[in-house]
Amino acid sequence: MTEPAEIPYVKHRFAQVGDLRIFYREAGPADAPTLLLLHGFPSASHQFTRLIDALGSRYHLIAPDYPGFGHSDSPPPAVLRYGFDTLADVLEGFCLALGLDRFAMYVFDFGAPVGLRLATRHPEWITGLVVQNGNAYEEGLSDLARGFIANRPGVPGAAERVREILTLEMTRGQYEGGATDPELVAPDGWTLDQHFLDLPGRREIQVELALDYHANLEQYPAWQEWLRTAQPPTLIVWGRNDAFFTEPGARAFLRDVPDAELHLFDTGHFALEEKLPEIAPLIAAFLDRTQK
Repeated sequence: MTEPAEIPYVKHRFAQVGDLRIFYREAGPADAPTLLLLHGFPSASHQFTRLIDALGSRYHLIAPDYPGFGHSDSPPPAVLRYGFDTLADVLEGFCLALGLDRFAMYVFDFGAPVGLRLATRHPEWITGLVVQNGNAYEEGLSDLARGFIANRPGVPGAAERVREILTLEMTRGQYEGGATDPELVAPDGWTLDQHFLDLPGRREIQVELALDYHANLEQYPAWQEWLRTAQPPTLIVWGRNDAFFTEPGARAFLRDVPDAELHLFDTGHFALEEKLPEIAPLIAAFLDRTQK
């Protein structure tokens, strides 16, 4: 008789980072290889719940919510300027508060510009990189993504166009779009995301972040230089049907990290939702191979 897989205990905690309480999920032995899980838009650490169940008994997994997302503090933009530099500042403070100074990073969507900022600030912290539809190259941007990025401060109607995508229909579409079997995509993720988006003040936060996204493209050369120089062990797992970040963006990482391991899946932006049974073993093998 096959023994059931060990299911980890998951702690749900808050870290104090300056004036902010940052929520995070933590599982696994503290002396095991650490993987910092950085979520995307419009999600939060709950997007990693099934991955934590799959890997959290063998590895040390930590998944924070950025300010303005999930269960973390969300002061209004008048109090906290929401931009990607700010998210990286908070993540840096989060790592310092928890004493995290050696870890691999899983970067997805918004997690890529947040995590790669951290990597260029503290290259000595980063022991490996798992990239899942987290873009760092111009060729990875679809026309839809470029249209989104064109919304920036001072552009007439930009804030209104961003608000139009903060709807249940659009949130659901991000999860199900590109999936080969939508029945494998649980509704829990997009309904919970929409719950947080609909909380008082959250839409203004997301508008401010969206209008700052163009600043990430200015950082692409610096992130690519870090990849070329540091040559971090890298695993790329990518939903090739992503409407925002396209397959050429996944392949572009190989230009700077030729030894990176690339796997493409017939799914969409939230690849873990449909392809977790295929992706989780790849992450486990990557951690076993690279995290000493």
